[in-house]
Amino acid sequence: MSVTAMSPGSTAQHEAAERRLAARTLLACPVLTSHRQPDELALVRRHSAALRSTFAKLLSYHLVVETSFARLVKTPPSGDSPLRPVQRGDSPPFTPQTYALFSLACASLLTPGTGEWLLISSLVEQVRADAVSAGVALRDTPSENRRLVQAVGLLIDWGVLTETDGSLSAWSERREEGVLQIHRPLLPHVLPRPLRDVASLADLAARLPSGAAEPRRSLRRRLVENPLVKREDLPEDERDVLSRERSELTRLLEEHFGLTLEVRAEGALAYDTEGTLSDVAYPGPGTVRQAALLLTDALTDLARPSAASHHVPGGTAGDVPGLLTPWGTVSSELGGLVSRYSKAWAGAYVADPARLQKEVVALLESMSLARSLPGGLVLHPAVARYRPEPHAQPTRAARRLAGKPDGARAPASGALFTDSFLREAL
Repeated sequence: MSVTAMSPGSTAQHEAAERRLAARTLLACPVLTSHRQPDELALVRRHSAALRSTFAKLLSYHLVVETSFARLVKTPPSGDSPLRPVQRGDSPPFTPQTYALFSLACASLLTPGTGEWLLISSLVEQVRADAVSAGVALRDTPSENRRLVQAVGLLIDWGVLTETDGSLSAWSERREEGVLQIHRPLLPHVLPRPLRDVASLADLAARLPSGAAEPRRSLRRRLVENPLVKREDLPEDERDVLSRERSELTRLLEEHFGLTLEVRAEGALAYDTEGTLSDVAYPGPGTVRQAALLLTDALTDLARPSAASHHVPGGTAGDVPGLLTPWGTVSSELGGLVSRYSKAWAGAYVADPARLQKEVVALLESMSLARSLPGGLVLHPAVARYRPEPHAQPTRAARRLAGKPDGARAPASGALFTDSFLREAL
């Protein structure tokens, strides 16, 4: 049997593709363990030297790679980045208290004398005691117990803890005891800074690294981590980099992370043509995502914006493009959608439109597609890229008669958001 040798060129391409896949994996999942992601960790370990260099030079991220785990420590986002709190499944997003409890759980596991295994009840008792010492309010109520379970559950999700006998959910629901195994080598690297010499949570926050950096790195971080970067939010030095070095920026993002840079008058984004990198699916399934898509479409239809209209005060660059809709109109339009799709949407949201509106607005803000003001909701021009595409989807009337939300084009389809606001031609 003859074997065809791989050419040097194809070998280099294969290696580059593997490094890109490993980098994308770490961006999507900053903690990998041999127990939970053995194949992904093996790939990261193989290219660890190149990945450390790439993340440090391009994004100022620190990568730790050991035999049993890999941990990508990201620089904290800038203050104007959209809020995207941790959320485990259908549980509520992490609150400041949940993050505090998460830190306390890490500290409890690092307590001298703690072995490789411990009871769930023992960990909870230690967290409660440490909360008192740290001045963190933690009452024995159902809501605060759920936050504590969320915090410990994230450590399980990340592979820091493993349920070996019993489960956290059984303890939460019925107080059934369970045993946890600690991944001791990974534990000190979970938080971005060591806990030694930290006297309080405020002290820990003060020791976090600054997000400030030279403009090329900070701009790359924005594009890699955010679904949309609005031009008015960019400092002058980053806008200059975007203008002068767009070709090089495009090359670096595609070569190292498989992202396609798209720049328009109102902003820029680096989107993933494979649709696997983002942790937020939009458009996507579920009542909140469908309602957000239909609401932005309805508000745009209602206002019929033109290229030269609808600028909203604010931002470092002065007035910025945006479609401002009063809250009364937002509630009215969303209420109409709830009535129309009451049989298709989740009953909890149909019964509570105010809750649905709150979660829809939070989703749009997390995607940088909207901004809440006292006077109403501001839609960014980029919502145009998600509007229905009549020639590729059934007509809106046909879909509504069928009781299904309209189709929409997603960033991965290659559709661009408009050069100068929401077009009426759609």
